Amino acid sequence: MKAYSTREVAELLAMPAQRVRALARAAGIIDPQRSAGQPHRFSFQDVVLLRTAKGLTEAKLDRRRIWRAIKALAEQLPPDRPLSAVRVQIEGTRVIVRDNNTAWEPESGQTILDFSVQELSEKVAPLVRESVQQAFHTAATADQWFETALECEQMGANSEAEVAYRNALQLQAAHVAAIINLGRLRHVARALPEAEALYRQALLLAPDHPTARFNLGVVLEDRGATLDAISEYQEAVRLDPLVADVHYNLARLYQQAGDQQAALRHFSRFKRLTRPRGD
Repeated sequence: MKAYSTREVAELLAMPAQRVRALARAAGIIDPQRSAGQPHRFSFQDVVLLRTAKGLTEAKLDRRRIWRAIKALAEQLPPDRPLSAVRVQIEGTRVIVRDNNTAWEPESGQTILDFSVQELSEKVAPLVRESVQQAFHTAATADQWFETALECEQMGANSEAEVAYRNALQLQAAHVAAIINLGRLRHVARALPEAEALYRQALLLAPDHPTARFNLGVVLEDRGATLDAISEYQEAVRLDPLVADVHYNLARLYQQAGDQQAALRHFSRFKRLTRPRGD
């Protein structure tokens, strides 16, 4: 994955390089790469954490609150997918970290702060694009092609991501994560039969993979196979009962089918899973 120098991070976050280094040291959880005799290299997740620290500092929160919020965000950041859904907000007296349907409230605060990682991703994209071009010339293993595909997705280059996932599968046909991600991209492109085939291929290799099971349910629903979709969602719930979206989809389909009791059960579970902590 692309690594960023202190100077590049300083330019992205519009603050002095010295401040970048100070925030990195203060956070205590940002561990930039550093080879002997080489400068620090920050990952994109490090950049997100530093952006959060900068925003919370500007909101004049208590220092302890800032680092507790940063620690929570570090634990929530997904290592294997784009980060554009991650948001940090200060609402009234609450600091809230959101990642899709997850909301986290670590401390109290007074100021409202709302920024999206998508904005940062757009600034990072030119730097990532250069590294992706290099990766297309240097990737030699399935995992390297998979990482390249993730970078392409991060910058919204889905066509290039598809190529990279297919290259990964050329080298390792049983790379389950690449199969699922390629299926998702084909799903987004509305190539539903191909997406379904890819999800089923992943499940042949990993029958207990909840994401593949859930994605198969979604594509079956999109293809009008409602009963089959319900069956896949039920299996996804069995494999991982804490995924809110599965409960929501089941509630919606059960309601359409007239099974109000089942719909209420899953909708109640969905609400519990998406309720902000502390409520």
